[in-house]
Amino acid sequence: MFSLVFQNDDFLVIDKHPGVSVHKDDNDQPLLAAVAQQTGDDKLYLIHRLDKMTSGLLLLGRHQQAASALSAMFAEKTVQKFYLALSAKKPGKKQGTIIGDMTKSRRSMWKLLPTKTNPAVTQFFPPLVVTGNVCSFVNLTREKPTKSVWL
Repeated sequence: MFSLVFQNDDFLVIDKHPGVSVHKDDNDQPLLAAVAQQTGDDKLYLIHRLDKMTSGLLLLGRHQQAASALSAMFAEKTVQKFYLALSAKKPGKKQGTIIGDMTKSRRSMWKLLPTKTNPAVTQFFPPLVVTGNVCSFVNLTREKPTKSVWL
């Protein structure tokens, strides 16, 4: 479900495994409960989110003051999130930007729309491309914290 990466008096950093939801399901947050049980915390505060199928580092506040300060840093964009995506094909372009609104699609997936009312902005560039087996690692940065875009 997760691995504990770092902890101090104010926050925890965990490595969330893919397939684990951080969102409330029936008013229950099993990930936060499992982390709290392991660390001995009474309550943890979710600072940001990762989609269910996305693995990666997740920041959790250990008290309200830390959670407020860290959440403000994300809101003010003084903190950036970076994603690495694994692709079976070489990207058509070496780098670029994907801009558009997101909407819920089939099977709980997200779909990129051509509209730009509240757009997700994703920049991509490949730091490493391995030829032969055709495997690309693509670094993704989002200018606006919104839903994930799968390339």
